Amino acid sequence: MNWNKMLHQGKLTLLSAVLVAVSAWGMHASPSQAASAATAVPACGTGDHGLLKELQARHAASEETPLSFSDLQFLSADTGRAAGSGFMIGTSDGGCHFQEIYQGQWNFRQIDFPNNVQGWALASVKDTAATYLIATTNGGSTWTRIGNTATDFERIDFKDSKRGFGYSQNATSYTIDGGRTWSLIRTPANTRSAEFTSRDKGYALVIAPGAGYRVMKTSNGGSTWSLSLQSAFAYPESGRIYASGDQVYALLYGGTGMSQTSYSLYASSNKGGSWKRVIAQDSAGGGPAPGSGAAQLRSGPASGKPGNMQLIGSSAAFLVGFSPAGEKVAVGRSYKGGKAWTNLPAIPGYEGMISFTGLKEGWMAVRGQNTSSLYSTGDGGSTWKLKFVFKGTEQ
Repeated sequence: MNWNKMLHQGKLTLLSAVLVAVSAWGMHASPSQAASAATAVPACGTGDHGLLKELQARHAASEETPLSFSDLQFLSADTGRAAGSGFMIGTSDGGCHFQEIYQGQWNFRQIDFPNNVQGWALASVKDTAATYLIATTNGGSTWTRIGNTATDFERIDFKDSKRGFGYSQNATSYTIDGGRTWSLIRTPANTRSAEFTSRDKGYALVIAPGAGYRVMKTSNGGSTWSLSLQSAFAYPESGRIYASGDQVYALLYGGTGMSQTSYSLYASSNKGGSWKRVIAQDSAGGGPAPGSGAAQLRSGPASGKPGNMQLIGSSAAFLVGFSPAGEKVAVGRSYKGGKAWTNLPAIPGYEGMISFTGLKEGWMAVRGQNTSSLYSTGDGGSTWKLKFVFKGTEQ
């Protein structure tokens, strides 16, 4: 049975429980009594919801780490998925109920659903290192490997059911047939990260040893590239470009040590025409923040390592940060294209990953000492509500 059918049955069961509770008051129950009876039925909760019991039992019987989420993606505040080693779960009612979508051989590293039915993923078979591009046409219940060989893609981004991009550290590819064939897009030498908002428009982070870093941009599909941002010193070790509409962010990673990472975050609200240095976080273990120029803040969210970013609309951006030593996870955000940045309160955890669907609505997967949990927010990351948790043997 697929997860949509299971969700429908779950809703019917809940509705039946409400009706039974209301009828218990008699045919002449008052509106307040009926409302009280309906409220008494638990609509939402946390925990594993009975999912994946066999997998959890196997983990509990061994010294393995508990089940954990490796990626999540939400299409709306209500509908989304989260996946990990050999499993995928989903919800269509904002996390009140979760359903098992998939259980099998695939260890998901990244999932990408442009709609609620068609999706792609980068995944490996259990106990192997090779990564494959796989696809689904039924919401994730079954998966088919695309091609017979492993892929070197580190990240995928499908814009619709046919068109998508595949990224490795120094190469970008494009498909128009759902991933069956790919064409290479020319990027500058020493590219470490690229991001295309369309087939023609894209950005590349270039890091040349001893020569600093540059952000380049193209408006003709990589035929030519022009300079957008440059620094001749304090070059980073790696980085990541994020782009959506007019917004572009460059996340530059410095050194890492003692569970700390130094980094800088640059923002442009005009397609790379001008930039502001938002965050420049030094660390004892990672050294000085890479890059140059005055920064708005000397510390990022949770004063820790940067995680993934999410850009929404023309001016909103969210960045998750986490401090394993401090055991805290938090989100930083801007609603003004990086011109003003706020680091929000932290919650307990070692690592985090976010998926925002609007200015206020978002989800976060958090790994704790012996748990892996899903949280939701309705106020842009200021507060978080626990929606789902996998617990280990010590819980």
